[in-house]
Amino acid sequence: MPLPDTMFCAQQINIPPELPDILKQFTKAAIRTQPHDVLQWSAGYFSALSKGEPLPVKDRIEMPVATQKTDTGLTPGLLKVLHKQLSPKGRVSMIELEKKWKHLCLPVEQLRALLQLDNFGEEVEWLKVLALGCSILGGRPTEWHGGAQKLSDPGLLGSVLTMLSPGQWVNYRVTVLGSVIFIQ
Repeated sequence: MPLPDTMFCAQQINIPPELPDILKQFTKAAIRTQPHDVLQWSAGYFSALSKGEPLPVKDRIEMPVATQKTDTGLTPGLLKVLHKQLSPKGRVSMIELEKKWKHLCLPVEQLRALLQLDNFGEEVEWLKVLALGCSILGGRPTEWHGGAQKLSDPGLLGSVLTMLSPGQWVNYRVTVLGSVIFIQ
């Protein structure tokens, strides 16, 4: 739809007083998060903002690892964003998980591959998905032993669980026996 040829002067344009701050915060968030698809990420950002939900924003820019030749999608920072968005719910629908995943511009194929590592139904237990994500980031497949997951990098899960904003408390009971982790 083409814009009308009408010219406006400064007196005709009413800028809401909160707009500059909203745009400034949005711009900072986009720079920190570095989304691959700015429009898709923006839709998720403004949707979460309008609903008062946690925003899909990294706390800081993640620098690529020197050995990382290509973008692999999921990163510890993005996993933390998903954790902030989904952990309060405990169990989430596959539809909501996929929606949040897409809003972070992560490849859906990666989510499907991750979810194939366990037998999930229409709802998933977020902490189980988080542990699987940490396992994938650790570079080795996950193993399950009687409801506990054996991780290649147990420290990564602890860092994601504890990487909350200042003033927030972690409310998980994590027991580590060797490389087997129990989350309650």
